Amino acid sequence: MTKAVQKITLSSSRDIPFDKLVLSQSNVRRIKAGVSVEELAEDIARRGLLQSLSVRPVLADDGTETGTFEIPAGGRRFQALALLVKQKRLAKTTPIPCIVRDAGSTILAEDDSLAENMQRVALHPLDQFRAFVSLRDKGQSDAEIAAAFFVTPQIVKQRLKLAAVAPALLEVYAEDGMTLEQLMAFTVNLDHARQVQVWDVINSSWNKEPFQIRRMLTETSVRVSDRRAFFVGIDTYEAAGGTMLHDLFQGDDGGWLEDPALLDRLVTEKLQAEAETVAVEGWKWIEVALDLPYGYSHGLRSLSGDPAPMTDDEGAAHAKLLAEYRALEEEYSGQDELPDEIDTRLGVLEAEMEKIETRPLIFDPLEIGRAGAFVTLDRYGALAVYRGYVRPEDEPVEETAVQDGSDPAVAGQGDDRDLTDGHASAGHVGTVITSGGQPIGADLPEDEDEGSLKPLPERLVMELTAHRTLALREAIGRSPDVALTLLLLKLVTDTFRTSGASGSCLEASVRQVYMSAQASDLKDSVVAKLVDERHAEWEADLPPGDDAALWDYLTVLDQGSRLALLAHCLSFGVNALHEKVNPYGAGISAGGLTRRMAQADIVGQALDLDMVEAGWEPTVDTYLNRVPKARILEAVREAKGEGTAQLLDHLKKGEMASEAERLLKDSGWLPEVLRRVDLVALDGKDCAKRQGVDAEAADSVSEADLPAFLTDDLPAEGASMLAAE
Repeated sequence: MTKAVQKITLSSSRDIPFDKLVLSQSNVRRIKAGVSVEELAEDIARRGLLQSLSVRPVLADDGTETGTFEIPAGGRRFQALALLVKQKRLAKTTPIPCIVRDAGSTILAEDDSLAENMQRVALHPLDQFRAFVSLRDKGQSDAEIAAAFFVTPQIVKQRLKLAAVAPALLEVYAEDGMTLEQLMAFTVNLDHARQVQVWDVINSSWNKEPFQIRRMLTETSVRVSDRRAFFVGIDTYEAAGGTMLHDLFQGDDGGWLEDPALLDRLVTEKLQAEAETVAVEGWKWIEVALDLPYGYSHGLRSLSGDPAPMTDDEGAAHAKLLAEYRALEEEYSGQDELPDEIDTRLGVLEAEMEKIETRPLIFDPLEIGRAGAFVTLDRYGALAVYRGYVRPEDEPVEETAVQDGSDPAVAGQGDDRDLTDGHASAGHVGTVITSGGQPIGADLPEDEDEGSLKPLPERLVMELTAHRTLALREAIGRSPDVALTLLLLKLVTDTFRTSGASGSCLEASVRQVYMSAQASDLKDSVVAKLVDERHAEWEADLPPGDDAALWDYLTVLDQGSRLALLAHCLSFGVNALHEKVNPYGAGISAGGLTRRMAQADIVGQALDLDMVEAGWEPTVDTYLNRVPKARILEAVREAKGEGTAQLLDHLKKGEMASEAERLLKDSGWLPEVLRRVDLVALDGKDCAKRQGVDAEAADSVSEADLPAFLTDDLPAEGASMLAAE
């Protein structure tokens, strides 16, 4: 016999006046969560009550219904309705849709309250993103959507951008194949093909962190903070059709410029336009370059111009600023500390006076006709123009010397030389503007064969030894005794050992040695600035005029000053460069190069030279991206130990170089070509200590050594345990 299926009977629904409803003490929700009562009230006022209240009759002591109903499920909705009644936006007798549970039901009130809260399923974030897109497609603005759901317009923009990620990645997210943070990272670049390509790489990689996704999606872009972007201006870049990348979820300092080629073209065009403006001044030549190398004016004579006088208006403005400055100084002279607003005002006055006092130089028109200028960018992205440099071939020559041939260095070259008879610039037709551009070295290919260490690339060795040469120059320039010994060594070798005199690390003529291979940061290094500052101080002291005036100046110098000047001049002849060996006679021989480098080691030891103190450090640009992965791991292993190196050995080349730069920061590690030979010869920890590496620290792995993607969101105790493992 078939058993009859019991039919389900649902509780009835009815409208109950608001003033007949009361909160039930059986409601299990005690803690506020989610949307506030105030926001819920505004939502009910806008769209009405979307969900009925679940109520039960309140019984009297004799079991009869009192006409009042308690609410075990729907308390927040009731509180929102009560707020609207209190605000007189809803009448007390307004009928409220309710589901009425029978008073004799076997289901407890607490059971209903718990079920209502536990059986609900929160909306998947992706459904919310797509819903926002649907609302916008149907005509609602970002502000209207934000107001309807009590969020900020920025959050709406973020949700809309998340929904614009590649559909394939949205499906991965919907199936919990990636985190929300990873999805957010993909919004940096809305190129769907590139997003999918990056996900394919990330998904099979150890490093799935959002920062790595952002890095890969912006690796071909230029940050707004780049000096080229500052020079051109974002408005100009966008007006030319350039596009930008922005991260709505993290601070991006203005974003990224997506078209580096367009940016470089705009920089070149603007520099050339600036050069044409400078050319109106009448210079014979102008060289345009985004970067000028250290020693760019080597071999050129610098013109000494006269500062332009102030105009009457400028003089009056300067006097007014100076009077205010002195008045403030006098007024607050008795106070130990100036008020912030006064200190700020004094700084503004100083800057404005300095701006007026910095006068453009006026040069001799005849000199302008044979001289040139450099047009470039400074390190902050501002235009920099260096005027008044004369090339050797443009130097004036006395006509009689050319005719008589008395000067063999210039005899027979009179037709190509400027004369000093007042017609020097007669042949000047127009300024010749050249653009040297930036030297681009060949990038090293990804070296997947990590079997053995290979010699450092020759150009890298040349660049590193250029750093060392400059550091030696700076050190010798402040060490007269060493400089004098070095000079005597060179002179004695030249006099008594003429057969083996080649290959010295000192060009004692003194002939300044130009560093043909150098890193772009060399001219801005600490030692470069020290050399330039010392040179400028001596140049300011030397008298103008002929050799007789200079001779008189040198004869009255005290012995200490004479030695200091000797050391400074001698330092420019230091040549500790590693150069290509030419077995056919031109350039330096293999034996000469060996002798040069050995002699440079002797001098470095005498000076107690420390390339770490000289400012060199291993970065992605200066070393790590220029060598194979085996060299990167070797550097980390020497500085931080085998355990730290093993944390990096699975990374890609670019990631490994970036993490190694962080780990090697302030470690004192140096590549072998920059190490002191006498310190390398020491043993054990003493050697490590002398090279700036803590040997004991190199034997352990600390939390700070861990790559960033291993320590993100990791508790301190957990990170320590991982490091210990």
